[in-house]
Amino acid sequence: MIAAAFAVSGVLLLVTATLRASGAALVRTSRADALHDAAEGNDGARIVAELLDHRARLQPALAPVLTALLVVAVIPMTWALAQNFSGWALALVIVVMAIVVVLITDLIPRTIGRTRSRTLAYRFARLLAVSVFIGDAANDLISDEESEEEESSGNGDDELELISSIIEFGDTIVREVMMPRTDMVTLPASASTDHAVDVVLAEGRSRVPVTGDNVDDIVGVLYARDLLVLYDEHSPPRQCGDIAREAYFVPETKPIADLLREMQATQRHLAIVVDEFGGTAGLVTIEDLLEEIVGEIVDEYDTEEPMVVPLEKGAFLVDARLDVDDLANVLGTEFPDEDWDTVGGLILGLAGRVPKAGESFEYDGVLLTAEQVQGRRVALVRVAPQ
Repeated sequence: MIAAAFAVSGVLLLVTATLRASGAALVRTSRADALHDAAEGNDGARIVAELLDHRARLQPALAPVLTALLVVAVIPMTWALAQNFSGWALALVIVVMAIVVVLITDLIPRTIGRTRSRTLAYRFARLLAVSVFIGDAANDLISDEESEEEESSGNGDDELELISSIIEFGDTIVREVMMPRTDMVTLPASASTDHAVDVVLAEGRSRVPVTGDNVDDIVGVLYARDLLVLYDEHSPPRQCGDIAREAYFVPETKPIADLLREMQATQRHLAIVVDEFGGTAGLVTIEDLLEEIVGEIVDEYDTEEPMVVPLEKGAFLVDARLDVDDLANVLGTEFPDEDWDTVGGLILGLAGRVPKAGESFEYDGVLLTAEQVQGRRVALVRVAPQ
């Protein structure tokens, strides 16, 4: 009987560890990568892509399932230990058991999941799908029972969204929140400080990366306050490279929770993000990290452009960064589920190349026109029903 209890606990702990590792892998998997692998026939990638379509619900859904498995696993093990030990010996054994359980069901699996994200997520995609379904049902049941209290307080949804954001924050990496290099505002090291003042005022930036030969050669960061000091001292114009401060570089795979702690400790507000080849992938600010928890931070100087602007005759002018699913909801249609997440990616996929401004592409009764193309990037798309 005791052996059977240990066996049951062992199986349940193994399932818990597997779910913990695959869950950590899931939230670190890019939906674009999953869509690409699904297009190549990977069934696990297809399931993962569907789960990532609602990324915010994953952690809240997996949490009750993991908790239930852990509780059920510990009960028979505790009973079995109580049959063999008593007094202080029992207390010591239970403490050791708790440490071992935390290691094998949380710390170690989470570490493995973070280092083998796509592999584990695809392999245990069906287990994850079932767990998310069960967790969603459990959360819905709890929400129904507490709906009256939430309605009276009026803060239930906001609190749940904040908690979900905090949970997801721990497994988000820099690549998911950074400003891509195509959107970066930079200054060459040889530019004059007078020109830098014009750029800072026009773009509304307090810190601007300074480049050497090209955008992959970041030699420093220019601070607007340093320009103000020169202006106050009536100093003659200087080259930006002369007054730029040392740049802070981070890999694009760094967890943003770790980066936030480092930026707080070193009192840095901007970091240059580099890819695996050492090239510039983008930049991230401490504001970007905080927005992952509390949502968009807008001040009185921000002029946020709408993502969708209605035009005449049922047409829309769309920011190319808009999610394809959001556009599908606006139009009441569906778009191909390939290796893109944004409208810009969609039009690139339909064209098979970088389109020219004014080029149009038709899909399922919808005409998409590249209204504005910046270099190799589509910026604005006009969408009109046929």
